[in-house]
Amino acid sequence: MTGRSSPHGRRGDLHRGARWGEWRQSTVRRVRGSQAGTLWSRLSTVDFLGNSFQLAALALLCFFPFLIVVTAATGRDAATALVGWLGLHGQAAQAVASLFPAGEASGGVTAASACLLVVGAVAVAGTLQSWYRKLFDIAPGGWRDVAARIGWLAGLLLYSAAQALAGRALGGSEPVLQALVGFATATCFWWGSMYVLLTGTVRPRTLLPSAVVTALCWTGLGVFSARYFSGLIVENSQRYGPIGVVMVILSWVIAVGVVIHLGAVIGCLYLEHRSGRREPHRSHGSHR
Repeated sequence: MTGRSSPHGRRGDLHRGARWGEWRQSTVRRVRGSQAGTLWSRLSTVDFLGNSFQLAALALLCFFPFLIVVTAATGRDAATALVGWLGLHGQAAQAVASLFPAGEASGGVTAASACLLVVGAVAVAGTLQSWYRKLFDIAPGGWRDVAARIGWLAGLLLYSAAQALAGRALGGSEPVLQALVGFATATCFWWGSMYVLLTGTVRPRTLLPSAVVTALCWTGLGVFSARYFSGLIVENSQRYGPIGVVMVILSWVIAVGVVIHLGAVIGCLYLEHRSGRREPHRSHGSHR
């Protein structure tokens, strides 16, 4: 016995290796050609995870301070708005409220500070606008974009107030009714958000599928948040204190970024599949 492998054994190993390589390549082609593969490829092209982390950072640094000042100026508090968005209750709502201690409205916000807060919030809206422009392949619109960002911020505050009112009115209702009302209002909000941020360059009916999918994912995120994040916030609050609560909120903001990308991309893919086109229809005045 010399310990050498026979020529037949080597040929068998090569044959098995070739078959494994062919199977792997055919599997990769099938996955890429499937609807799930197409969706993942489109999401990866727009860097949805990186953008979602960017949104979380901007929300912490720019948007939450703006929310605190604006809600205080209107006689409300940021904790109520945030709790409503996350769908929290009980101890979890109290843990979030502890991040925003109640106090008398202060007149110490200078004009420079107010301008910085507004600029920061507009930057967050601009990030969302750039996502939609890339997803729908729409060129920047100059100063119209700035006006659209300010209009979207106003719409967001109105949506937050409507959510709070609906929550109080439907507090004792069936969860299914609450979910349906939340879905309907979310559809209107995201539909209007896309139209406003895209400055009317895409027809409303073209945006409707993306708005419906985004609202569906948004409602699902709210249900998941109420069931999962509530317990996680309480646990992290007890274990790590306020920083643990902040980390859960940042995780939720990252999930919001994923929901926004997912809704828009699925809506675009639906339109492409229905019309046989590779790009969604644009309205007059839009261009590459």
